[in-house]
Amino acid sequence: MTAQTGTPGTVTAVYKVSGMSCGHCEGSVSGEISEIPGVSSVKAVAATGEVTVVSDVPLDEAAVRAAVDEAGFELVAQD
Repeated sequence: MTAQTGTPGTVTAVYKVSGMSCGHCEGSVSGEISEIPGVSSVKAVAATGEVTVVSDVPLDEAAVRAAVDEAGFELVAQD
């Protein structure tokens, strides 16, 4: 995850995902992450490998990693 910001009541986090190459990939990742409780919005961009997630509370990175894995991709560890 690269950032967490947000307005009161929401948290926006940006994650890096490796392996996305097309719109179908974006949809797969977005669909899996959107099933995490509290997630209100997901935007995946294959060209940059970034996935922006808006949620009610900060997400557990393990839950995001599991969702990305389920979609067939890999969450990139952040320094």
